[in-house]
Amino acid sequence: RMKIRDKILVQKYYLNVFNGIFLALGLMLLTFGLWLFFDRNNLFSVLFSSGENQLVAYISCMLLGIGSVITFTSAVGFLGSVKEIKCLLVTYMIFQILVFVTQMGISVVIFIKKAEVHNQWNNRIDEVISEYGNESLAEQEPVWNILSAVQQNMECCGRYNVTQWKRNKNKENSTQIPCSCTKSSLKKWFCDVPRNSMYSMGCEEYLNTWFENNVLILTAITISLLITQIFLIKLAAQLFRNIRKNNIWPNE
Repeated sequence: RMKIRDKILVQKYYLNVFNGIFLALGLMLLTFGLWLFFDRNNLFSVLFSSGENQLVAYISCMLLGIGSVITFTSAVGFLGSVKEIKCLLVTYMIFQILVFVTQMGISVVIFIKKAEVHNQWNNRIDEVISEYGNESLAEQEPVWNILSAVQQNMECCGRYNVTQWKRNKNKENSTQIPCSCTKSSLKKWFCDVPRNSMYSMGCEEYLNTWFENNVLILTAITISLLITQIFLIKLAAQLFRNIRKNNIWPNE
């Protein structure tokens, strides 16, 4: 029969291993949140930040909050297990349960709001297309450059197809299309080009794939965190129990 002291050593080892995995996943969320918060010239910001719609700001703050709590919780768990401090282990378990419940709640909200987010996304793309090339909105140029890069790299034009650019009123004439909708290397917003040299396919399918891939990565991280937390809560509870037993019967 394994002695309590030996059980404690084994449990401390596994707790710290899983805690390290938990910390690494938390740092991934924290890094992603920092990227969204400080780099406002990324595709996420273009799609989800407009006027009163500051979804990117909410998402970045949420990820920063969860990532920071995970980092703090991991430090508490590591210190509590190494030093065998019971109150820190209890604090660690409480934080783990709170983070677990929060993540579950956020996952449910994201699932419920998925259609609404998709509609906001489409509306934002249409808004950018309407404003594209407007000389009185020079501060929007970084956003237009991102849209141009998407169209050029993915060889697509507009959200659903090239005809969507007819609604843009910033062209010199109605037949012009964005230079990024062609293989042109001209450094200006709109070009006069033959119809057979433009990209006819819309960018929506490509953007959906890109978005789904990023959501899939975040979902995988979240699921991994939830599974890891189950093991951590169980291990921390067992370690707490055995430390208390060892204090009562140190020679057992």
